[in-house]
Order: sequence, then structure tokens, then C-alpha cells
Amino acid sequence: MEPYEIIFQPSVKKDIRKLSSENCDRIMVSIEELANQPLPAQSVKLKGIEGLYRIQVGDYRIIYEIDASSK
Repeated sequence: MEPYEIIFQPSVKKDIRKLSSENCDRIMVSIEELANQPLPAQSVKLKGIEGLYRIQVGDYRIIYEIDASSK
């Protein structure tokens, strides 16, 4: 199975610079894992907007969208 492409919103770069290197590393590892496993067991489908999910990494929530048509 080919991994999904990860595309970051422009605001992510600004937000991630504010984090400690430890938190940044943990978050980036979790995001990279989403490319191969877009719906891990801890993912939660968000209500109200089609295709949005979230996972929690420590105190941080990662909101993401899966676009199966562009895979």
C-alpha cells in the first residue's frame, strides 16, 4: 500500500516552531505515521465537517483530513 502524501497548512510551520524540540519530535513522528496508517485506533472522526479526524499527542491535538481521491 502506497503511503498518503502529507500536506501541511501554512499555519502549522509557525505553530510548530513555538514547541519544545521534544514535543515537536513526538508530533512529527505521529504525523509521519499517519501517512501509512491514516486511521489509527486512537483517531476520532470530527462531527460537522466531512473527512476530518484528530489524534492526540500529549497535550496537543492533530487535526487532519484524509483525501483518498488524491492518493
